[in-house]
Amino acid sequence: MNSIDYLGKEVEVIMDRPLGSRHPKHGFIYPVNYGYLPNTVSGDGEELDAYVLGEFKPLEKFVGIVKAIIHRTNDNDDKLVVMPKDKDYSDEQIRALTEFQERYFQSEIIRE
Repeated sequence: MNSIDYLGKEVEVIMDRPLGSRHPKHGFIYPVNYGYLPNTVSGDGEELDAYVLGEFKPLEKFVGIVKAIIHRTNDNDDKLVVMPKDKDYSDEQIRALTEFQERYFQSEIIRE
């Protein structure tokens, strides 16, 4: 499945980098929950990564709706943007919340 195929779908995200955790190699702190969709494959050969927005405590897993895709134009690793059903952040809010990591990449935000 292509990352775009997940838009609007309910998914379960397993957090390998919960809110407040430190990146093992680069040392920055995750200001949002960040994880992956099990049993998927992304462009980098790993599981498809996801930012979980709209939840403000560290999580082990989360079920939500894929509201957007951050499509990196200079990298082959798209990121899903997953939120609770009742939340819908603007593109500007998504950019602000993911800037800690996405500032190193060129990207576009794709929605349904």
